[in-house]
Amino acid sequence: MAIANWSFPTNIKFGCGRISETGVACEELGILRPLIVTDKNLAKSQITINLQDSLSKSGLKVNTFSEVDSNPNEKNLETGLNYLKEVKADGILAFGGGSAIDLAKLLAFMYSQDRPVWDFEDREDWWKRASGKPTLPVIAIPTTAGTGSEVGRASVLTDKNSLTKKIIFHPTILPNLVILDPELTVSMPQEITAGTGMDALAHNLEAYCSESLHPMAHGIALEGMRIVFENLENVYKSPKDLNARGQMMISATMGAVAFQKGLGAVHALSHPIGAKYNCHHGTTNAILINSALKLNKPSIEKKIKAACRYLNFEETFDSFCGKIDALNSTLNIPKNLGAMGVKISDVQNIVNKALIDPSTSTNPVILNKDNLAETLIRAI
Repeated sequence: MAIANWSFPTNIKFGCGRISETGVACEELGILRPLIVTDKNLAKSQITINLQDSLSKSGLKVNTFSEVDSNPNEKNLETGLNYLKEVKADGILAFGGGSAIDLAKLLAFMYSQDRPVWDFEDREDWWKRASGKPTLPVIAIPTTAGTGSEVGRASVLTDKNSLTKKIIFHPTILPNLVILDPELTVSMPQEITAGTGMDALAHNLEAYCSESLHPMAHGIALEGMRIVFENLENVYKSPKDLNARGQMMISATMGAVAFQKGLGAVHALSHPIGAKYNCHHGTTNAILINSALKLNKPSIEKKIKAACRYLNFEETFDSFCGKIDALNSTLNIPKNLGAMGVKISDVQNIVNKALIDPSTSTNPVILNKDNLAETLIRAI
């Protein structure tokens, strides 16, 4: 496997074994007291223990915070900020999946802020409300391949009072360094490999379909889709296929870069569903994709046919949808949202929250209560 460094949109070290460079990276960023932010399950894993031991042997004072829910919320953030200040950490290692990385980035950002986190929601120019105080340095080390949060300038946080997922944005939330080590993803449970992989596909696909003008992101999204279709089934069936694991990590980062172009109905609906039912975001996306494609067909059919040519699929809209169905089936994704517990009686509440989600504004077809409800009911 190739080992490479690149800087887009931040510095990235890619390749097997690159986790060993974390201690040196901390020193280069001036981090002497790193705080590892991860989830409860991963905190007990061998890869986390190995990281802690390696950093300690480098002479760094290491602490670990793992009070991170699968859909992190303001309580996790408050607890984390208190712990961060208690141990006097001077930098953060975001270690895990999208949830841990999202919360880690917010801890680094909110450490120097006086206003509530909701004041920095991704609306208009709310990010300008932030003080000029520096954000703590962050090294993002994903152990899944899906969200791409490691290359994002935003984090998703659940408001427990309103059961709403909100996107918190600021340019300095972008990590200083990313380490993509495919070996870290080998121990992922099979269902997480599937769900996170489909999350990467959803990011690339929705970005590709968005009508926003961003030629670079458009091309990245198309290639990101190709990588998923060619590698996700391999890593699902052969977990130790490191080349395929590496390709999926690359696709995840590409998807997150590409969705600067925008997302759409899949994410607009998935966010409130995840906030209410606490279900896996990527798996929810996987189920919603084809229902959202049907909603958007009048605006995206030509674009989907062009993607089919690039992907060497039969050049029809239905063929593309069939490929999504076939991949979901291979990955044992639930047949519908009803199987995940989503109820028809909650449709209107979910739709109301979806309509105020930032992802709504870049959907190819203008969204309203009726077409979103139809899309959701079809997925249920």
